[in-house]
This record gives sequence, structure tokens and C-alpha cells, in this order.
Amino acid sequence: MHYGHASPEHTANICQLFAQTFSDSEGEAEGKVIGELVTALFDTTPENDRYVFVAMDEQQIVGSILFTRMMFEGDNVHTAFLLSPVAVHTAYQGKGIGQALINTGLAALKAQGATLAFTYGDPNFYGKVGFEPITEAQFRAPQPLSYPHGWLAQSLTAQPLTTISGASRCAPALDNPAYW
Repeated sequence: MHYGHASPEHTANICQLFAQTFSDSEGEAEGKVIGELVTALFDTTPENDRYVFVAMDEQQIVGSILFTRMMFEGDNVHTAFLLSPVAVHTAYQGKGIGQALINTGLAALKAQGATLAFTYGDPNFYGKVGFEPITEAQFRAPQPLSYPHGWLAQSLTAQPLTTISGASRCAPALDNPAYW
């Protein structure tokens, strides 16, 4: 298995991977929604605000993750990214590929000077790769949370997480209450 940055020629396959994986697990309608989200993230998020990683088995993309820039009002100290979404091909799930892919992405963000990573999902899964539960009192989410215990973050430096009081902004494609 090879883990690394996605290439521009991978875009269509990555969008298809997300649509198919979410269709398999959540139903065809959800697969369509997530496939369209990933397409919108590629189409509307500037390249310097987006990091995309893939897991490849030979020449097949079997997993992918996207990190997009987050910003906090009044904060000029942190460089933050939001991990969302994450997909591993159904036939490859349960083999540690998602965790390895996330660790690859987090290491690359650290190397680029990012200081914080956020995600919104299952604390049991994301806790395995260093994310810890946070509250909106510590870090405001871009939209109201329907699943508050799924709001997670980690410091990408030696410093512990410290509260940022300002409102947050995420990539326009993710700034939709339906995803939160």
C-alpha cells in the first residue's frame, strides 16, 4: 500500500471513490451527496487551502482524505485544517488504511507548518489518530453541530490545545448546515 499526496489526474477517481463508498455504507442518496461535496471541494477550494491524500493498492485508489483550511476570527497565530471527508473502499475497510492515511496527512500538514487539525465524526475512530473531543466553547464550529460529541481537534505542535474564542470559517463547499 502506498500513501501520499493525490495528483490532479486522480480527481475523478477520488470523487467516484467517495460516492461509491458512502453509497455502500449509507445508501445511494448519501453517496450522491458526498460525491457532490468532494467534487465541489475540488472545484471551489484553492489549491493552497486544500490537501488531498490517497492510499493506493498498485494503481487503484482505495482510500482518500481531504483537509481544507479553517480560519478563526481574530486568530493570527494558528494555521488550521479540517479533515473531511474520509473514505476507504468497502473491500479495504478494517485493515488500518484509514488510520495510516490520516497519519500520513497529519504528518504532511505538520511539515508544512500547520498547527491545528479538526474533524467532525466518530470519536472512537478519530481518537486512534490523536484527535480529542472539544467543545464549541473552546473552538466554534463553522455551523451548529447536530452531533456535538463528534467535534474533535488535535494540536500539530508540542503545545496543547488552547481555546480560540473567535468564530470559524471553513471551505465554502463544507459551509452547509447539512454537513454539521
